[in-house]
Amino acid sequence: MHTTARPQRVIPGAFRGAGRSVAFLATGVLIQFGVLLVMALPWTIFVPTAVWAILLAVLVPLAAVVLAGPLVTAVQHGRFRVRLGVDIASPHAGRRPGPRVWIRTPAGRRQLTYHLLYGPLLAFAAALVLLMWLAAGTAVSVYGWLWLVPLDWRVDHPGSTTWAAYVTAAGIALLLAAAWLSRALSRLDTRVATELLGPNRAERLARRVDDLTESRAALVGAVDAERRRIERDLHDGAQQRLVSLAVNLGLARATLGDLSEDARRVIDEAHREAKAAIEELSGLVRGLHPAVLEDRGLDAAISGVAARAPIPVRVTVDLPSRPSPTIEAVAYFVISEALTNVVKHAGASGAEVTVEGLGPTLLVVVRDDGVGGADPARGTGLAGLAHRVASVDGTLSLDSPAGGPTSMTVELPCVP
Repeated sequence: MHTTARPQRVIPGAFRGAGRSVAFLATGVLIQFGVLLVMALPWTIFVPTAVWAILLAVLVPLAAVVLAGPLVTAVQHGRFRVRLGVDIASPHAGRRPGPRVWIRTPAGRRQLTYHLLYGPLLAFAAALVLLMWLAAGTAVSVYGWLWLVPLDWRVDHPGSTTWAAYVTAAGIALLLAAAWLSRALSRLDTRVATELLGPNRAERLARRVDDLTESRAALVGAVDAERRRIERDLHDGAQQRLVSLAVNLGLARATLGDLSEDARRVIDEAHREAKAAIEELSGLVRGLHPAVLEDRGLDAAISGVAARAPIPVRVTVDLPSRPSPTIEAVAYFVISEALTNVVKHAGASGAEVTVEGLGPTLLVVVRDDGVGGADPARGTGLAGLAHRVASVDGTLSLDSPAGGPTSMTVELPCVP
């Protein structure tokens, strides 16, 4: 029972997927036959004898194939996608370049190598495999061919039936070999085409880096937009309610004269707590995203931070145009955190903030005359600043010798 079921499972499995591979190989032969026809066209019109005529008959068809290279590549991509379900990515980001630009790119030269070298070799091998299918089919159907010959011939050749059995067995073996070769050649063609007709490893990595950069920029922008939304909700919602509560408590304290001393003390305490909550919430709102940054720009926002600092801070801002909101927010928070570190850790008597727009770069420099010795590894917030700057492809450098002074330089991509 098992001995008969096993061949029934093995033989159909040997031909699984062979039809798609045969159609794929036949399509490749047709494409390469078209390329070969273009290359041989001048030789079918005339037989060149002079050297210039031979060069003309070779170079003109070759130039035609080169000019049609992007189109042939697109056709090959369609063949892999339709026949095998293999989607080979285009090595060119965005719009496909023209023939002149295409031939000068490494991807274009790789594709041309496939069309003129590997493609013809693979098509030749595919043609041999297709001929093997034809021969195998003919051998397997040899009994049918025997019935087409006259009866007298079969009577005169009594061993023809035995001979036909051998041919049929050989045809079955040839069919199995043709099925295996078809799938193997399809896999080989897919591997070669993926390397030559698609992006190479460096191009894939570059495209991946671009995708990650775009997704990271979108994430940073989304986080900044969410921060602004929270700031607006706190400013227009909770903060206004606390202000209203503080006003009502103040009015109650001023207008209700017949209150007991305990009730007045409770109202006074509640009024002080409400004002303290308003002040803390205002600081929280400024820390999330100050409204002045969005309304009046980086200069006004930094000036506000400097005015609230307990030490003198000189601010110089020279920007030909406003950078993007994300870059503006990063610059603001870097400066705000840097000044906070100066006040807490530097023991400085003064600081200076300089913001300049230098072409495609926003340059931020924060200096102080403190004790120096700042080290990101000691948890002074500098590591967090470096990560915030790096989130938008910026750089942060620190010069803080022992004894001071300290200078922190930040370069951000200044996207208008």
